[in-house]
Amino acid sequence: MRIAIFGGSFDPLHLAHVAIVQNALNKLDIDKLIVVPTYLNPFKSSFYLDPQTRFELLKKVFIKFEQVEVSNYEINQLAPSYSINTVNYLKDLYNPSKIYLIIGEDNMENLEKWYKYDELKKLVEFVIASRAGFESKKANEFKCLDINIDISSTQLREKINLDYIPREIKDDILNLNKKR
Repeated sequence: MRIAIFGGSFDPLHLAHVAIVQNALNKLDIDKLIVVPTYLNPFKSSFYLDPQTRFELLKKVFIKFEQVEVSNYEINQLAPSYSINTVNYLKDLYNPSKIYLIIGEDNMENLEKWYKYDELKKLVEFVIASRAGFESKKANEFKCLDINIDISSTQLREKINLDYIPREIKDDILNLNKKR
């Protein structure tokens, strides 16, 4: 079995995230893609949407994707979780012959600062999802998914633009935003 892991805050989930999943399914030789929302990114101090809400929104968007599983492993930790722990958990669970770890190009500059990076890079092959506005010279060293949708969760937290929200969850995002 060959798997790809796509982790992130997904706070909120947007069309670039969906494009990354679709692109990975088309371009990587994988049996399963596991989307793993964080409880809290180790580089952040808070979240916009609570972890369980983000998990439910991800499930709603990816339910029709046969090869996609949304994992609540990191959310169940109830604390910031490191990629190495998630990779080891999924490695034990699936015993894959290959593990791809999909990260956004915006993470390239800090990749070597990730917890146990040297150990992590022995376990996975990093796959970089390109992103408009980020051009890392290091990205050329890795397998790439050409996404380049110019949106970020940070921008959407500041001002929700429903044009970038998957249609399956637009009403949810509108309702959640009204409660804020």
